[in-house]
Amino acid sequence: MELVKAVDGLWQRGWLPYDVREVVSRSLDESATALVVDVIALSCSPHPESTVDPRWRRQLEEIGASVWWEGDLLEAWASRHIETRAYATRTAAELLKFLGRLPSLPRILPLPGDRLLSAVRAGVDPKVLNRVRGLLAKAESTSFPEEAEALSAKAQELMNRHALERAVLDAGLPAQATSRRMWLDKSYFKEKSQLVHVVATAFRSRAVAYDGFGFVALVGDEVDLESTELLSTSLLVQATRAMVAVGGRAGKGSEARSRPFRKSFLVAFASRIGERLESAQEVPDIPDERLLPVLADRKQAVDTLFEEMFTRTRTSRVTVRSAAGWGAGRAAADVADIGTGRSSVTSG
Repeated sequence: MELVKAVDGLWQRGWLPYDVREVVSRSLDESATALVVDVIALSCSPHPESTVDPRWRRQLEEIGASVWWEGDLLEAWASRHIETRAYATRTAAELLKFLGRLPSLPRILPLPGDRLLSAVRAGVDPKVLNRVRGLLAKAESTSFPEEAEALSAKAQELMNRHALERAVLDAGLPAQATSRRMWLDKSYFKEKSQLVHVVATAFRSRAVAYDGFGFVALVGDEVDLESTELLSTSLLVQATRAMVAVGGRAGKGSEARSRPFRKSFLVAFASRIGERLESAQEVPDIPDERLLPVLADRKQAVDTLFEEMFTRTRTSRVTVRSAAGWGAGRAAADVADIGTGRSSVTSG
């Protein structure tokens, strides 16, 4: 099947299952998105689970890619979606043409079927991850700033402390860096990617924004990247909620509802969050002399992988056209919850 060959080619060109589903959903219609998920499942189905990287498997589960049919895919797909075979054929042709135009990306995971030469370095401990997610979810949902700040402070404490304690445990092991892609909403992408950048920097990672597609490529240690994704997602929710609230309190046609205001708001929010995170970057008092050498080795590994993956990058600049938006964004960032607590993760 030509579509399977096309998707197999995308794996060779560095794309991952979530990337393919996301770029199709943003460019084509729901039918093409549903079809490409099934094609992804068919492409990956011949490979034993033991030869598929765990992160790859998690992405397949996240997008719901599984072989649910028998026989011809297009016939089964048309029947399931109550469409004609001719419609399915047209959708497949449009999808095939689109996939063939996608460029290459840096390869960040082994391909399905490749021999996994080494054990995958573990990410955030599941118990810590669940606690952090719970705290951030409560912080995002509460309408009381003081409560949100306390909840997010605890979440940030858990993330940072866990990452540094894991660094101590990894002393003596070769430093490893990896990469992830974080897809953002298309609206105000450039401004939102600024926020991801400052959070990544705070967690000892580096970021490159792909404006044309809508994702940010992150390079760092596995635990630091998970922390970057968690905190960035939470802060984006807080920023959007605060931005909409300002507009909601303003009258129809006011500056607070304009695109220049909202862009300036998000840029200012990211700038102020960056300042707050930088001021909180002192290394916690972990009684182990191995920590600083480990962090230095990891920085070298991150920088090396970054330079290998991205040989040509440029600095992105954004223009602030609303002084009111800038002021409101910084004010919102001052009360946003980044957390600076420092008690031990393992203390229970």
